[in-house]
Amino acid sequence: MNHNVSSSSNVSLMLPSILELSRQSLTDSILEMGEKKFRSDQLWRSLYHDVSETFEEMSTLSKPFRNSLREKYSISTLKEVMLLTSSDRTTSKSLYRLGDGELIETVMMRYESDGHRRNRKTACISTQAGCALGCTFCATGQQGFRRNLTVGEIVGQVIDMQRVAIAEDRAQIDGGRRSKGEVQGVTNVVFMGMGEPLANYKNTISAIRVLNDGQGLNIGARHITVSTVGLIPEILKLADEDLQINLAISLHAPDNVTRSQTMPVNKRYPVQELINACHKYADKTKRRIFFEYVLLKDQNDSIEQAQKLGRLLNGLHCHVNLIPVNPTAGGPFERTDLISAKSFQGGLKQYGIPSTIRMEKGIDINAGCGQLRERAIDIFNN
Repeated sequence: MNHNVSSSSNVSLMLPSILELSRQSLTDSILEMGEKKFRSDQLWRSLYHDVSETFEEMSTLSKPFRNSLREKYSISTLKEVMLLTSSDRTTSKSLYRLGDGELIETVMMRYESDGHRRNRKTACISTQAGCALGCTFCATGQQGFRRNLTVGEIVGQVIDMQRVAIAEDRAQIDGGRRSKGEVQGVTNVVFMGMGEPLANYKNTISAIRVLNDGQGLNIGARHITVSTVGLIPEILKLADEDLQINLAISLHAPDNVTRSQTMPVNKRYPVQELINACHKYADKTKRRIFFEYVLLKDQNDSIEQAQKLGRLLNGLHCHVNLIPVNPTAGGPFERTDLISAKSFQGGLKQYGIPSTIRMEKGIDINAGCGQLRERAIDIFNN
């Protein structure tokens, strides 16, 4: 296990990040600087396709222009202060310090080709520093909410993971383990890190459009997944965005009593109202909905609850991901064993609900969202 730590608390004052600019705002800024409009496209490509770390690297731009950019903007405000890599090398977790000192987490998960799908590298990114929704099994929820992330802070996580992914691809090509030309970089992005993406709706949607831009990172919409605890107004709003992304609902219980015990948001948006909204979303978008169901031992993992879940989801175009919980230091729940997980899956199958048991990656590096920040604060404070 790799373990790199920087505990410096000095956060340098930085120029505004150029990653905060939309494509139109970037063009407007370039024109104000006296440059031709086509320079905006070159700069956009350097930032999001070439993922240049400095303006000096942008060789398609003139030196005076690069100097002007350096005086006016920074590229990213993220500073990696801790990196952990799992013992099997498939999962890495980065802890970033933001410009105001806040700490957020980003995970890279690597999947080998299974005969049906090609090799994949998935970036799991954060949208908030902390979370206000207080799910009792989640380390982030136990830390409270501090602020929303900006568009640049959200996109910056993917850019950083893209640099790592491209370097790994090139190393495999040089080592003869991959054919030349197969530099894929990040193939998938999931908004499943710290925070509730739909509670930071505007910045989340803006970030998705940047990630999806064909002249930049070019992450296909169907390779982008947004996870929510079930904010009904925002789910219905998302259905109108004309984005072919994946929607994942953190459900975790089939009834109001059980769900309210672990997810306070259920008191505002009860289960049946949430499922009704999911039907509307699926009907409008024609997209399958994914339900995340974290299995908590002796809390929500009985065969009776599986059958209740099957009845609840009957008739909805969906898929259930069953996830044995990553235990947290302050959480009261233990991990469901594989036998119990398979029994639960069998209960769903009785109702024709497709499901997958998804064993969490990176347990040895505290890969559950919020766990690395928790660990780092302990290190930094001691």
